[in-house]
Amino acid sequence: MTTALPVPTALRELAAQLDADDPLAPVRQRFLLPPDVVYLDGNSLGPLPAAVPPVLSDVVTRQWGTDLIGSWNGNGWWEAPLRVGNAIGALIGAAPGQTVAGDSTSVQLFTALEAAAALRPHRPLLVTDPGHFPTDRYLADAVARRRGLEVRRVAPADLPRFLETEGDRVAVVSYSPVDFRTGELYDMQTLTQVAHEAGALALWDLCHAAGALPLDVDTLGVDLAVGCGYKFLSGGPGAPAFLYVARRHHTSLETPLPGWTGHADPFGLNRDYTPAPGIARARIGTPPILSLLALEAALTAFDGVDMAQVRGKSLSLTGFFLRCAEELLSPDGFTPVTPAEPGRRGSQITLRHPHAHGLTVALAQRGVIADMRAPDLLRFGVNALYTGHQDLLTAALRLRDIAHEGAYDPAPPAAGPVT
Repeated sequence: MTTALPVPTALRELAAQLDADDPLAPVRQRFLLPPDVVYLDGNSLGPLPAAVPPVLSDVVTRQWGTDLIGSWNGNGWWEAPLRVGNAIGALIGAAPGQTVAGDSTSVQLFTALEAAAALRPHRPLLVTDPGHFPTDRYLADAVARRRGLEVRRVAPADLPRFLETEGDRVAVVSYSPVDFRTGELYDMQTLTQVAHEAGALALWDLCHAAGALPLDVDTLGVDLAVGCGYKFLSGGPGAPAFLYVARRHHTSLETPLPGWTGHADPFGLNRDYTPAPGIARARIGTPPILSLLALEAALTAFDGVDMAQVRGKSLSLTGFFLRCAEELLSPDGFTPVTPAEPGRRGSQITLRHPHAHGLTVALAQRGVIADMRAPDLLRFGVNALYTGHQDLLTAALRLRDIAHEGAYDPAPPAAGPVT
């Protein structure tokens, strides 16, 4: 018989007090979270916002089912990529008219990399992070091959030193402000500044940052940025991505995929391509209306929300979970990978354990959904709109119990291709 491990009174009381004092607590009701589940995987797929089902029902049954093709005009379908882009732009600190939504993150990233390289035609180097998400690295290589460039993999911490000797040869620096594995937050302002001092462009992948922390892309002087709609924006699986291009680059912007909807006169069906003015030239094909309008509805979860409060609560959540890890999990071999310094943390905590996969599977069986990244990282994503401190205490306690009891398979069979 296994003796139940105690719940530390101080942690329990602290979690309850922090949640009681949380000004964002009512926002949790804007999400349809399943009962008896602690969801800490919103950094992979955000949960369902309550606003989405009625909007999708209307789009399918009335707008598509009844209004049919007239909805392109009557229900604003045609303008949706720019309208939704502006809504996302407000969350990342972009003035209207610089952000467009549609297509996948990979397509938007390819567009951004190609366009950035074209804006610096006589510079042969493309810099990216060796720890970047695989797609970012793959596409950097692909763009380099197409344009005859050379990719240099430089860690963010090493960028200033690298640019001292190679800066005048760099066309674009492509980074993410948050390491997708560790949750470490990099200094966007400094990295953008040193790129500009070298005459290069700064391109940011905001997938793990948009909706999680304040992002003042205009103020920071960011040149281009991309991001997905399905993580902290909770737009649904495969939700459209977005592309931001600073207004100062619009007249010179050349996109590699000149689709018909990015034409200055799309329904003129002209023989030759003339780009639309502004960010509209970054449109490519027919917008994915169902997913685009689901994303638009999801974004209403941010209505009236101060992103500074989101950041403050996120830091409280991650700081609390780090304390839980130290007090409850370190005896069983868990070590934090995410930096302890608040200014270096994104909106997730990553712990290292040699049996990360088996522990993640066992956690899910006990109602806590997190994820892992091979070979030994457990990731716990927090979203200040719906995550509470008591959720994190529950997750830590259940993980402690699983590890202490050895109640997991160190090498579980694959449940499917997705981890």
